[in-house]
Formats: sequence, C-alpha cells, structure tokens
Amino acid sequence: MVKVDKRIRIAMRVAQELRDGDVVNLGIGMPTMVANYLPNGVAVVLQSENGFLGIGPEPDSDAVDRDLVNAGGNPVTIEANGCCFDSAMSFAIIRGGHVDTTVLGALEVDEKGNLANWMVPGKRVNGMGGAMDLVVGANKVIIAMEHLNKDGSAKIVKECALPFTAKGEVDLIVTEMAVIAVAPDGLQLLEIAADTTLPAVLAATAAKLTLPKGTIPTF
Repeated sequence: MVKVDKRIRIAMRVAQELRDGDVVNLGIGMPTMVANYLPNGVAVVLQSENGFLGIGPEPDSDAVDRDLVNAGGNPVTIEANGCCFDSAMSFAIIRGGHVDTTVLGALEVDEKGNLANWMVPGKRVNGMGGAMDLVVGANKVIIAMEHLNKDGSAKIVKECALPFTAKGEVDLIVTEMAVIAVAPDGLQLLEIAADTTLPAVLAATAAKLTLPKGTIPTF
C-alpha cells in the first residue's frame, strides 16, 4: 500500500461522506483539504461563515484578491454562481439548518458526541468562531482530526475535560486510524485504516468502542 500523509488520508476519507449538491462548511485547517479529494461526479457548494456561498479553489499567487478570504483568512476564489453577503445572512443560513454538512477539527470528542474544539488557556485556538453555531445548525457534523495529541494522549475520550463547543452534536469522527460513528448508545467503530490494527486503535482511544460484527472494513 502506498503510504499517504495522515492529514491527506483523513481528508480523502471525509470527502467520501459528501454528496453531490451538498452545502458544506469546511472548518479552518485540515478540513479545508477535503475539497481537494471529492469523488468523481460530486460537486458541493462551499459555505464560509464570514459570508460566502460557492467558494472556489485557492487562487494563484498573482491573482489574489485581498477582499476574498475564507473564515481562516486564506485567499479564495468564487465560483461562477457564488455570492457574498453579510454575517447576519451567513448565520441565518447556518442557524436555519441550510448547511448539509460541516467538517471541523477537534481537541476532544467524547462518548456522548460532545465536542471541545477551542480553549482560551494556552491560546491553542483563539476562539470558537462560528463552530458553536455550525455544530448545532448543520444537519451532519463530521470531525476530522488526528487520533492522538502530539504528546500521545487520546483525543477521543470518555468525557471531555476541555470547555464544550456543543453537547451531543457530533455524528462522525474520522482520523488517520479509524472512522467512528456517534450513536445513542455510544461510539461505534465503522472502519479502520488498512495499515493499522484493531488493538492499535483500541489502545489509542480512551473511550469505549462498540465493534462491528465480523470483519472490520478498512479504508
């Protein structure tokens, strides 16, 4: 198997969850990579909470328009049928349930689908931005993150220790090691990476996982 950078692997697997015509919000950082790996025949409408529908790819360096940036401040382009508007309209779209899927990073996710993806102490992330509205307003919430912290500690935990962004809103977790669904009775392991093992996934997860019957699919 060709070794793929773990961030690319995560983005590629998340892209498989998107459907043609979906309105999708991609959070700052790794989630923005998802747009590069959409399956053939799948086109989505990218929404940004700073006031865009129909965001296009990053422009060439000589075509940057400083008035066209995403929520992370990175230069973007606008598709032919795209549009821009004020924050009030943007959050009306989000809070009104018009975003099909949001893809966000996380610091912690727990067994109940609670999400912590911001913290002030240490300033790892300066603030939650639109995440609190997105995870409540979007129809599906996908977390794209590395399975472990840099110090080797788990990010999928029994109970979040960091401040909540939202309670019980996460639907799916995708890491470089596994795909995990959040169900009413806890976390369900759906798939594992082809180059890992079930014991490795269980050892890297500080939460109870319900295992599928039979052979575990790989990605």
